[in-house]
Amino acid sequence: MKKIFFFIAFICITTTSNAQINEIGIIAGGSNYIGDIGSEYYINPNSFMGGVIYKWNVNPRVALRGTFTFTQLTADDANATNNERKLRGIHFNNSLKELAVGLEFNYFEYNLDDFRKTKTPYLLIEIAAFNYKTITNQNSDSSYEYGTNTSFAIPFGIGYKTKLFGDFALALEIRARYTFVDDIDYNNNEITALTFGNPNSNDWYMFSGFSLVYSFGRPPCYATPY
Repeated sequence: MKKIFFFIAFICITTTSNAQINEIGIIAGGSNYIGDIGSEYYINPNSFMGGVIYKWNVNPRVALRGTFTFTQLTADDANATNNERKLRGIHFNNSLKELAVGLEFNYFEYNLDDFRKTKTPYLLIEIAAFNYKTITNQNSDSSYEYGTNTSFAIPFGIGYKTKLFGDFALALEIRARYTFVDDIDYNNNEITALTFGNPNSNDWYMFSGFSLVYSFGRPPCYATPY
């Protein structure tokens, strides 16, 4: 009996390794920045966010995932709740591209092939690299010279996903990004006109939206087709 058990377990592991269910799709929604300019609300989408997503389901509770997201972060002191910011009147726009990889932990078992397990809330833990514009120098005519920088962020988030129809699933999620930089808003301590805010507080940005994914690949050994 033990030999049979270990044989079945071995087959299950090897089958899972070679035949995981894959998911690929699109992401869309809104983004917002949190820092030294504009609104101080953490969830306040004010710009379009889009991208692509891929998932590899390790088992019904865990998925490895990768996302590529692009957005235009924007903020304006006119939208602040702080009177000092409103009087200051600074605003900015910055393009941002992000590549993130991590784990998706399902609260319940998730399996599109089992009608009893087609919806669940989930948690996200990721690591991300992002590229954005910076201001490198101020010219004599007060115009600026721009460059780009790549840095890292610690992303985390929550979501809820459910089967839509057939092999398609829909998820709603909120993803927060804590960065290790303070110049997404073009803050620059070497340029007087761009020295503002708290130099000890790094920038954040948020993604709020949905993903639409298509599942493909043979069901792994834990799935029982219906």
